[in-house]
Amino acid sequence: MINFAASMGREKIFRFKQFSVVNDRTAMKVGTDGVLLGAWCPVEGARRVIDVGTGCGVIALMIAQRNPDALIDGIDIDQPSIEEACLNFARSPWGDRLTAQQQDFNAIVADQRYDLVVSNPPFFTNGILPDGAARTTARHTLSLSYRQLIEGSERLLSDDGSLALISPTDAEREIIEAAAFSSLPLRRLTRVIPVEGAAPKRTLWLLSRRNIPYREDSLTITRADGTFTPEYTALTHPFYLKM
Repeated sequence: MINFAASMGREKIFRFKQFSVVNDRTAMKVGTDGVLLGAWCPVEGARRVIDVGTGCGVIALMIAQRNPDALIDGIDIDQPSIEEACLNFARSPWGDRLTAQQQDFNAIVADQRYDLVVSNPPFFTNGILPDGAARTTARHTLSLSYRQLIEGSERLLSDDGSLALISPTDAEREIIEAAAFSSLPLRRLTRVIPVEGAAPKRTLWLLSRRNIPYREDSLTITRADGTFTPEYTALTHPFYLKM
């Protein structure tokens, strides 16, 4: 996790090149997973986007920076997270294209179709529960399973829409099986390696109705000496101040 936080009064602020985010109250703080997904997910041609489990809104803001035509809805079941997302959206250069609402993804009945569903969803289904009710809700598949995320995306996506998400590598079988029974074929899989020579810890997924060739690759964050790899630097350079 790269901590570029600075303090301003009582607010903890993460400063990126084109925006900043307050993340004092949100259940889950700004982290490498969210930044990876926000930088990696395909946004070309996406006019309507929904960020599921938006937290403080960092992924939605990254997509707004990358795609000047996108209208982005951030939803979360955690009210403090939504309050912070609203603040961060309003302070950004793209406040007129971003909305945040307390909403359960499973309960959405939308007449508007989305071109992209993006989510840094609950993790650690088989792990130890983290402390705090809000953090537990945010990081566990107690309220939104991978299957529910995929099935819900099927309902909400446009005819050539896509779902992009990040997961721990031990969720791969569950996601592949859920995708196999959906109308969202797996189109890209990127395994994220934290340090050169280590095993992958995260997987980035693209499921899409677009008829594009399947691609499987990997992304290494740091070399053995602790320096960032050129591929990770290139991916995050538009966002991190120190890249």
